[in-house]
Amino acid sequence: MCCYAFVIRVCRIRPDVQTGTSVPYAADVVNVTIERLDVATGVAELRLGRPEALNALSTAHAQAIREATASLATDASVRAVVLSSTAPRAFCVGADLKERHTLDDDGLRRQRPVFRAAFTGILDLPVPTVAAVHGFALGGGLELALSCDLIVADETVTLGLPEVSVGVIPGGGGTQLLTRRIGWGRAADLVFTARRIDGPEAYRLGVVDRLVEAGRAREVAVELAATVAAHSPVGVRQAKKAMRLGADAALAAGLEIEDAAWRATAFSGDRKEGVAAFNEKRRPDWPGE
Repeated sequence: MCCYAFVIRVCRIRPDVQTGTSVPYAADVVNVTIERLDVATGVAELRLGRPEALNALSTAHAQAIREATASLATDASVRAVVLSSTAPRAFCVGADLKERHTLDDDGLRRQRPVFRAAFTGILDLPVPTVAAVHGFALGGGLELALSCDLIVADETVTLGLPEVSVGVIPGGGGTQLLTRRIGWGRAADLVFTARRIDGPEAYRLGVVDRLVEAGRAREVAVELAATVAAHSPVGVRQAKKAMRLGADAALAAGLEIEDAAWRATAFSGDRKEGVAAFNEKRRPDWPGE
């Protein structure tokens, strides 16, 4: 097992009434950690580590997520990723509105691409991703989970996209990903009303894929990721690519996308090893190429 972190220390400032200058008065440590849970199978865990703020997404936090996902995306040994939280009461409560309150329009414009890069960093990972969600997952927090391929939630969850209630709209993919996941009408109900839902309703609507007992979301997510990672790395990556690229394509175009992914897999070393292992009645030793 190995672990490495993307830590950003943000120093807050305030005016000194005696000197008229700005002085530092507190440090906000944003910690996003990658831990290789099983080097042999290639399961990695991306942990959001700003528990004192319930993982509220500041600019620094978004930057750390972007850097961590960039590292994961280029690591060929990673076969599945679990996105989790170190905060006991929350997965992520969304944007840091205290920081937002200090931003003028130019500051908000500068923050925007940093936030987009964080969400797309998760969305564009080439391997399957599983969100382990507990407690509050609101706004950008829910959007981080929606950026994953699968969502495991426990019974403590409170989910919602409350952005219209504070004068904005979901901007981390919520209007697009939730609609694709559960359909227009159900997504419109949640986005337009800004209402919150609990675990059973989230499971019934299809917002989450698995609902488990309190405290077991991470455990089940890791087990699910390990199951995925045990299969052909080439096959799993190509299957995700075909599903993602074909989701919004016309059927004929989608079948062409699938055919290209099939060819990339069928003539790989993984296919040869998979067939050999089946006939020899043993577990495959995937070359991953």
